[in-house]
Amino acid sequence: MSVPVNLQTVHPRMLAAVRREVVPGEVGSAWGPAVGKVWDFIRGQPGLWTDGHNIFVYHHPDQPDAPLLCDFGVEVTRTFETAGEVYATQTPAGQAAIAVHRGPYHRMGEACKAIEKWMAANHWESAGHSWEIYGDPTPDPADTETTVVHLLK
Repeated sequence: MSVPVNLQTVHPRMLAAVRREVVPGEVGSAWGPAVGKVWDFIRGQPGLWTDGHNIFVYHHPDQPDAPLLCDFGVEVTRTFETAGEVYATQTPAGQAAIAVHRGPYHRMGEACKAIEKWMAANHWESAGHSWEIYGDPTPDPADTETTVVHLLK
């Protein structure tokens, strides 16, 4: 199944996040404890969260097999003072290739590959940052939506 990719201008989204350095292929085991710390913090901050989503920002390394810097975050309504490992940050802004993945998380690579193919076909280069915006959970994983965003040069 082909995943459509669109070019859009994206604007910053405020996040509460915990940063981790993650070896490629280990994001699946790293995100849970990190985003758990963010949610623990948010629960003690009235009005900081209303209906924002989990957003994971990846800062791509220059070397292909080097660890990724990952900001495992939750969209929030305002900035705040750093508390322990939880700090205020935001998603990058600019031109981005965007694909919406519908289905279980273990198949999100399909959307990432579609973006890579689209970038090559349309002569765009990566700006070194990508992120995933996780939609609300659904009872059937086939109905789950995750937006994959890749910032372009």
